[in-house]
Parts: sequence; C-alpha cells; structure tokens
Amino acid sequence: MRPPRGRADAVHLEVGRHPRAQTRPSGLGFALRARASPGGTARSAKGAHVTGGGARTMPSPAAAALARFRAGYGRALEWVVIVLVVTLAAEVTLGVAFRSLGRSLAWYDEVASVLLAWLTFYGAALASVKRAHIGCPELVDIMPWPVRRAFNITAELVVIAFFALLGAVGAWILPVLHTDALVSLPWIPISVVQSVIPISAVLIIVAELTHLADLVIANGPPPPGAGAATTEQLQ
Repeated sequence: MRPPRGRADAVHLEVGRHPRAQTRPSGLGFALRARASPGGTARSAKGAHVTGGGARTMPSPAAAALARFRAGYGRALEWVVIVLVVTLAAEVTLGVAFRSLGRSLAWYDEVASVLLAWLTFYGAALASVKRAHIGCPELVDIMPWPVRRAFNITAELVVIAFFALLGAVGAWILPVLHTDALVSLPWIPISVVQSVIPISAVLIIVAELTHLADLVIANGPPPPGAGAATTEQLQ
C-alpha cells in the first residue's frame, strides 16, 4: 500500500538531508546519530566525541582529574567575584542613599575604589581559569600542532614568569606599606588593601599551570569543543 504523500515526502527529506546519519555499533541496542567532522571524528547528539569507526574517545585519567580541579577552582573564584560584586553594589547603593539624605558617608568613595580594584584582580584570575582574556586564537589555530603546542607552552611560561615577578614584588612591598592606612578608615592598613596583588598573582599562576599541564599531557590537537563537552560531562 502506498504511504500518504506527506509522510513519504518527510521520509525522503530526512534521508536526503542526513545520508547514512544513523549507525548501529555492534553490541548496542540503540542508534547513534553523529555528524562527521573534517578531522575524521564525529560528535553525538549529547556532545560526546566518537572516532570514524564509532569508538567513543574519553579523556585520560590525568586530563579528567585536571578538568575536575579546574571546574571546582573556577566555581570557587566565581563565588569570590559574586561576593565582591554584591558588596560593591550594596556599598554604592548605601552611599547614594545617605548622600540623598544629606548625610554623606566619609568612607564611601575610598571603599568603593578598593572594592572595584579587588573585583578587577580577582576577576582577572577567574578569566584566566576560563581562558576569557583577549587573544588571537585564529592565528594560533592555523599553525601545525607541534608548532602550536610549542608556541602555547612558551606563552604560558612567559605569563607564569610575569605573574611570579608581580607576586614577588607585591609581597615584598607589603611590609613597607604596613605603616600607612586608609584616609577615611585609619584602622585599615594599606598593606591589607594591596595584598590583592600577590594573592591574585598566585591565583592566576595556578590557573595557568592547569592549562600548561593540559598542553604537556596532550597527545594531539583537541577536537573542536572538546574542552566544553568534557567540562559538561564532569559537572
């Protein structure tokens, strides 16, 4: 019996749009719909990577442990940034309210400046974990994998050396500033305010070390979106 025209057209459209889109691996009772990529790998509907033969590629134990650590480390820094944003917003709102009542707070401007500086430094550490700093990945991605890997390792070492120097100088200057204090709040020493420099430098170094370890243990270029898919699975 001939099927209705609408159903036949739908079947024809599906077959024409996705030729050989469904494969049935041996020993499994379900079909895996995958989209082939230029590198010979494919991605399932859930974001898992499979090879051309249908075998699923999983990260090594070291890479999986590193991804779990980075995810937890990033969540901790997210909470630090959230607390700073909420505190800064509350402080600014409180200062505006008191100023509108004709009773300006003496410490309002100075504390707001300190909170904004802290938010900048700790936010930079969070951006290092998430690889959100400004860069030109398109130029690096066109390099062959060995050249790209060497270039990225060199860049990571330069960044780590810079923040190590910044943290060392920041820690060295803290005792010098211990005798100074905020103008509006004399009981808060400047060394507490400036402590964000060595602390954030250490946080950024830890983030960059995780990315450096990724490059060291990598056996080949990661497939597109592999990092995001692995993070989603581990969470």
